[in-house]
Amino acid sequence: MPATETLKEAKRVMQICNACRYCEGYCAVFPAMNKRLTFSDGDVTYLANLCHGCQGCYYACQYTPPHEFMVNVPKAFAELRGETYRDYAWPGMFKGLFEGNAKWIALITLVLTIAVTVGVFVVQGADVVTGVHTGTGAFYQVIPHDVIVYLASAPFLFAGVAFIVGLVKFWRDIGGKPGELLNPSALIQAFKDAGQMKYMAGGGHGCNYPNDNFSMGRRHAHQMTMWGFILCFAATSVATVYHYVFGWEAPYDYFSIPVILGTVGGIGIVIGPIGLLMMKKTADTAPQDTKRTGMDIAFLWLLILTGITGLALLALRETAAMGTLLAVHLGIVLAMFVTFPYGKMAHAVYRLGALIKFAHERRE
Repeated sequence: MPATETLKEAKRVMQICNACRYCEGYCAVFPAMNKRLTFSDGDVTYLANLCHGCQGCYYACQYTPPHEFMVNVPKAFAELRGETYRDYAWPGMFKGLFEGNAKWIALITLVLTIAVTVGVFVVQGADVVTGVHTGTGAFYQVIPHDVIVYLASAPFLFAGVAFIVGLVKFWRDIGGKPGELLNPSALIQAFKDAGQMKYMAGGGHGCNYPNDNFSMGRRHAHQMTMWGFILCFAATSVATVYHYVFGWEAPYDYFSIPVILGTVGGIGIVIGPIGLLMMKKTADTAPQDTKRTGMDIAFLWLLILTGITGLALLALRETAAMGTLLAVHLGIVLAMFVTFPYGKMAHAVYRLGALIKFAHERRE
């Protein structure tokens, strides 16, 4: 569980909020809070991950600093969420990656990108890498298909296992029953709420972000980022079916389903994170966990680099730059998969778990 002091502060502000209840219509946190008279460690950990950081309650609250009550729900919950990501990380030996996260992500990305690029040049030779390859199987003349699959799938599958282990531990600690985690109706409701970014609308007018003005900007940027990532994953999934079921090798036609999905998704994971970075630059830091701003920024830049290199590879795939771009893009994608469980991506897993629990509570 997270640190005692962080839990204690989250419980303190929830006790005050539960007596006031002015913000009960703002998001999912307050209806869930209203169901409790006291708050255990698991309760506040659940509520913290149910919070989407819209900051509406901070600007509406009469007890925020400099009031003596010092109520700052978004900040208390953001700090608790950050400790959730660290403490539920698996294997435990990698928990330290959450400290100085931006530095570690930058280092891992640089090392893997250089290693893959240099490795391709050494193994294949500069003539092959910088040559012009067109037609069916052009990518695999630079990096064999099986090498790409094994390099990418290993860290991706590992990240999936790490997230599942962390989610099960989180679910147990917040008081969830084993069978309820995979309840179909709760899963559907949770995915629906997540897909719509329902609780980034605050009380219905949007987040108070980057300042006290209402705006849907953060919600739309998050949606573009999330759906961009999902479309890129869908593109890879369709391409996998093409390759193994129909025997069709990449690169595919510009108007094929994988390329259309990948192009739209790539644009999404470039524009969405850029919007979030711009808002973060001007955001009020009072209701935020500034100690982990670097983790947010590093993840956003990793998504941007993934999208840019993927789109560049698509645009220049019939030129001499294709081989180098393929190696660089693969290195960045590997870095993204390797660091998934130990960076900002963890928020998607634990927030989904909190939404599943909230779906059960709403039904009850």
